[in-house]
Amino acid sequence: MAEDTRTRILDTAERLFADRGFYGVSIAAIATEIDLTKQALLHHFGSKEKLYGEVLKRISQRFELDLSKAQPSGDDPVERLVASLLHLQTRNTDQPNVIHLLMRELLDNKRRADTVGTWYLEPFLERLTCMVAATPKYNDATLEEAFAATYQLLGAINYFGVSQPTLTGIYGERFYAKIEADFPQQLEALIRSAVAP
Repeated sequence: MAEDTRTRILDTAERLFADRGFYGVSIAAIATEIDLTKQALLHHFGSKEKLYGEVLKRISQRFELDLSKAQPSGDDPVERLVASLLHLQTRNTDQPNVIHLLMRELLDNKRRADTVGTWYLEPFLERLTCMVAATPKYNDATLEEAFAATYQLLGAINYFGVSQPTLTGIYGERFYAKIEADFPQQLEALIRSAVAP
């Protein structure tokens, strides 16, 4: 399959899965959006589950690359964590489909969880958890304690990322623009307080 066709399929699937969830999107709907037949799409990916897996894998690879790019020079684990999470928050602002899809993956996954063969986000979560575990506060903590802190920090980023339509509807665009501009500073303070010794 040509790389541009594969990219178009994955981009379209990512957008539709983010908008409607795994169960709200059919292979036929994805194929129709990019002028392919359902059979052609199935030929390339095999099933909706495999296509969804490829979408999640691509997101996970982007996150891994983002973590690598965001690393500041120096050995301070707190600064590495802060830079990584702030970079992730910026990327989420730039790519709202990704954050919506991840939230749907967490919320809509109950039926799929028992049959999933590969958890594509696991390496990303493990890497972030290791970054939290390297901070002075969590140096002697259990893996579970470091993961809980990691998940809470990701939750703050993700929850804010999916709240824009509702907050804008309630408070208006001007209000939302102000809190969006202030959010990185608030997030940094939250990260630093979460890992402060």
